[in-house]
Amino acid sequence: MSGDSTSSEPESQHATPAESQTMRWTQLRYLLALSRPRFWLYLAGPVVVGVAYAAEGSGELFTPAAVVLFAYFLLPANVFLYGINDIFDQDIDVANPKKDEKETRYQGQRSVPAIVAICALLPLLFVPILPTDAWPWLVVFLVLGAAYSAPPLRFKTTPVLDSVSNGLYIAPGIAAYAAVAGTQPPALAIGGGWLWAMGMHTFSAIPDIEPDRETGIRTTATVLGDRRTYAYCGACWLASAAAFGALDVRLGALMAVYPLLVAAIVGAHVAVDRAYWWFPAINTVVGAVLTMGGLWRFYG
Repeated sequence: MSGDSTSSEPESQHATPAESQTMRWTQLRYLLALSRPRFWLYLAGPVVVGVAYAAEGSGELFTPAAVVLFAYFLLPANVFLYGINDIFDQDIDVANPKKDEKETRYQGQRSVPAIVAICALLPLLFVPILPTDAWPWLVVFLVLGAAYSAPPLRFKTTPVLDSVSNGLYIAPGIAAYAAVAGTQPPALAIGGGWLWAMGMHTFSAIPDIEPDRETGIRTTATVLGDRRTYAYCGACWLASAAAFGALDVRLGALMAVYPLLVAAIVGAHVAVDRAYWWFPAINTVVGAVLTMGGLWRFYG
């Protein structure tokens, strides 16, 4: 869906039933577009990986905690994360070409902040289901997700912190692991995942360098520029591969795909705004291999 939604929302009492239904469907389509369906697995995928490595048998793969976390991070968490981003980036996104084709543009719809707030509060319903080991990571996700986009911290406009704060993307996986295993995952896995997320975030900021500079936004990518940002991403991903390799050489070999990819993109002079859209598929494949590796323990 394009970002052509109007900022005004007609009062439902003045609309016919057919018009009200049309408006509801229009709002639903807008919210789905706002949630970035291409990136849904960036939050829900780590849940699957976390559960696969935490489970001691197939019976633990679909515990209530695992199912609830997957459902939350598949859609409501994405509405929260990208919704709060779009609300506070409304002025900046006027100059962002990604909003014209690949994403949607927030234009002041009054219902959006309320829906984003509901999605942020939804985890309170999980209290009876989730063990306490998982809760710190839900808090990490929600706090960093808000602080990344919302004032006064707005990490996305602070070089280095914009990158570091995006470790929030692995928080769902850590929460899922803790919920199923009843303990925290290895520190090397947390560190490796966090470094991977830092590299992924900063790589995704490269297409925004010029729009961000035009609007006066400072990010790690705008400060470093194209070439040094590629090097930064490669370094994050190489360190991530080393951390995972210290756990299991096979994990390290798999995660080495990322620094090799960035080297290939630079070496082949592939346009970053083209390469950027490859990564949802690449990350899905890598996540699937990681998951199968976890499941192999009791299915192999």
